[in-house]
Amino acid sequence: MSTEGSSNNKKKSNQFTIMKDDSTDGHGGYGVGAISLENVSPVIVDPNEDRAFVDMGAMHARSEVERRVKFLPNKDEVPNGKLYWIVWVTVEQAENGPHYYGVTGSEIRVDRSIKRAYKSMPEHVNHLDKSLKGKVILDHMDEKSKQLLGDFLRDFNEEMWENSSDELKQVLPPKS
Repeated sequence: MSTEGSSNNKKKSNQFTIMKDDSTDGHGGYGVGAISLENVSPVIVDPNEDRAFVDMGAMHARSEVERRVKFLPNKDEVPNGKLYWIVWVTVEQAENGPHYYGVTGSEIRVDRSIKRAYKSMPEHVNHLDKSLKGKVILDHMDEKSKQLLGDFLRDFNEEMWENSSDELKQVLPPKS
């Protein structure tokens, strides 16, 4: 599932990986039991521009909002940073079809004027791990960002939304 094109001719691709490879498929060789990230997609929530979008570059800190800035571990060093969220969305297959399995949000603050950004790497790694384990950690997000995320997930794939946990549906506000 992808969409391409926009008014400014930038190529965009919105895609969630629905099925992951099984690293324990019986061959018993190198890499058995390794963690697969193939079913995780980073969703960038931008409350400044009222948008949410998949940006696979975030898997390597190369998302649209992370490029060309130096990351600092102290939020106070980026006092005028704009708020963004990288939301780690894990998709799993269940009996009733694919669903949003784990959804966790991690804050970043970006100040383009000084080419600096705040990002807590331990938090991002922890939230990515929690998403892989099926956790929903979104309570710390602001309401506008949660609304953008919820609307995006519903619109992206209504079936996956319907198949998702009641916990996720309760944490995110109803469709705006």
